[in-house]
Formats: sequence, C-alpha cells, structure tokens
Amino acid sequence: MYQPASLASLLEHFQQQTPLRASSLIISVWGDALEPRSSSVWLGSLIKLFEPFGINERLVRTSIFRLAKDGWLTSEKVGRRSYYQLSDSGHQRFEDAFRRVYGSAQTSWDGRWLLVNLHLLSTDERKLIVERLQLLGFGPFGSSLYASPSIESASVEALVRKMGLDNRVVLSVTESRGTKADPAMQALVHQGWNLEELEQGYQSFVQVFHKLWQEIKSRENLEPQSAFMARTLMIHEYRKLALRDPSLPDAMLPKNWSGHSARQLCRNLYHRLTPATERWLGDSLESAMGPMPGLNYSFYQRFDCI
Repeated sequence: MYQPASLASLLEHFQQQTPLRASSLIISVWGDALEPRSSSVWLGSLIKLFEPFGINERLVRTSIFRLAKDGWLTSEKVGRRSYYQLSDSGHQRFEDAFRRVYGSAQTSWDGRWLLVNLHLLSTDERKLIVERLQLLGFGPFGSSLYASPSIESASVEALVRKMGLDNRVVLSVTESRGTKADPAMQALVHQGWNLEELEQGYQSFVQVFHKLWQEIKSRENLEPQSAFMARTLMIHEYRKLALRDPSLPDAMLPKNWSGHSARQLCRNLYHRLTPATERWLGDSLESAMGPMPGLNYSFYQRFDCI
C-alpha cells in the first residue's frame, strides 16, 4: 500500500492554522463523505475519523455539539451511543453549497442577469438572505441589489419562500447590451466580487496540490486512510475557494483564470483518490443500523461524473 509522502506537508499546513478550525473541517467531511450516504453516523466513528488530523475527542464532541445547536445536525441516542445526521435545513444548506463545489462550471453566457432586490427588507432580514445568496453565487450591484449571470431562479425562489420573504423580495431578469463584458461591466463585476484575491487563492491551491498529483497519478495501490486524508484536505481547501467563487462565465473573467486549472486539478485528484477513500470510509463508519449504507446517486454526478 502506497502512502503519499506529500501528505505530511498537507497535514502540517492544516494543523498550523490558528485557531484550528475543527468545525470547518467537520463540515467539509460531512458534505464530502457522509452526506452522500444519507444516514446517521455514530459519534465514536467520527472521533476515530478525525483523530489522524490532530483533532482530539474533546474537540470533536464540542464541534459536533455546536453544529447541532446551530441547526446543522440532529441527534438520537440508542442506548449509550449518540448518532448524528443532517437536519432538513442543514441538508438544504449543503445542497446549495456543494452544488457550487462539485457542479459544472458556467462557461457561456447569454447576456442576461438575475437580479434580487432587497430594498423592502429590514437590516436583519437582509443580512440573513445575503449570506444565502452569496452561497448561490450572487454579488452586490448596490446596497440592496444582488445579481447573478445565471438565471436559474428556482433556488432563489425556494429560498425566499422558505424564509417567508416572497412578498417583499423582487426577482427580475435583465439583459446586458451584449454577451461580452465591456469596461463598465468589468468594473461592476470587480466591485461585486474580489476576483484578484480568488486568483491568488487558486494559484496557491494549484501550487500545493500539484505536488500530490505528480506523486500519485500513476500509483495503483493507494493506502485507504491516506487517500481519505488527502481527499479531505484537498476538498477542504478547494471548498473554501469555490464557495467564494461566483462561477462567472468566461466573458467576465480575467485571462488565464487560475480557477479553471484548480478545478481540473481537483477533479483529477478526486477521481484518483476516491476508490481507496471509499474503501476506508466503508470500513470505518457505523450507523444506527450497523454498517453505513452505500453512496447515493448524486455522488456519482460530482465533477461531471466521477
């Protein structure tokens, strides 16, 4: 069994983060490894899962408790054992977020914008919905106007309806003067989204994880736990970038956008690491019904079908 030598430096990079964001890594793992199985998981399994990352039992318990308190998770007890699974609201938040991480990138554009006008909302209401809109890739075109070059409005309509704001949030579709971004549109895009910072983040991601790709691209016998750790650390770093990325069409992006290279590298690594990773997870996790169930259909749509 082959253990990637570059895994040690990836793990060191994660552990040097101050403070150590255990909850953030748990969310990454839950969305990447647990959500596709649509099942509860024993707390003891979670403790063992995160131990190799340097996250001790106390920190796992505290983090899981906070996620449950914040509405991400629900729990049940069977005897002395506690089992956790995503709440309905947690599942919806994961769907919105991880569609951005694993879904197809938007490359073409027909010149239309979906606009969300929040002028009628209170400050607190606006803050809550803006957090969710940003997860869907929207950026500000003003203090009360958010925009996306994707006109798939179903997710936004469902969001405002669920929040009880559908009678005070106005959705509209508008057309640009063309399908290319002129200087005025480019300035507006740069005001709404910090593309320079994203570019730097993607460049750093490629630099760090290209070493892992060079090491394992021709290896056939990856050690399962090492594969799980490598995939987790990779998707954890990529998730932080992808959720800040509005997935703008190519017409609005700078030339040689590093987001494309980062996505392709992430996709290739995910394909390469997944078989050994899933063997590890299948042997390591326990649900209230015994062994964890298999992966659901949505998992096989990740990165354009893994």
